[in-house]
Amino acid sequence: MTRDTRSERMLRVDQAGEYGATRIYAGQLAVLGNRAPVSPEIAGMASQEAAHREVFDRMLAERGVRPTALQPLWSAAGFALGAATALLGPEAAMACTAAVETEIDRHYSQQLDELGDDDPELAARIQEFREDEREHHDAAIAGGAERAPAYPLLSGAIRLGCRLAIRLSERI
Repeated sequence: MTRDTRSERMLRVDQAGEYGATRIYAGQLAVLGNRAPVSPEIAGMASQEAAHREVFDRMLAERGVRPTALQPLWSAAGFALGAATALLGPEAAMACTAAVETEIDRHYSQQLDELGDDDPELAARIQEFREDEREHHDAAIAGGAERAPAYPLLSGAIRLGCRLAIRLSERI
């Protein structure tokens, strides 16, 4: 795979992931509103994810890379996941964030290893955003993620879904 093709795939999947994250948080906030103790934390994370997405949107446009064709699916699926976890309670919403961010940290770390020095602009953004995602994970744990009903099962299912979404978005 050429450097350009690899960077295009990475950029496509990363933009899709940030878009999906904004939709998850939108679903959570639609259910929780500002009533839950974790709502301000969710709103703050949502704002960061939107800023990440805007950077990747700009990079897609500048480089002439098409977004994933699955974006409408990720819009609906992300919102539904966010709303469903929020319906289970604030701890389940935080469990969703912890699970997603665990996979995104792993994914971004793999990308950085693969990129090396080939695309410094993309690598710098991935590294910057990975640090934000790690902070989101830690905030979710502090917000009660591990107290969610059936946490290991919920976390495992969400992490599996993230890995599947990553693979599909790289290619489609």
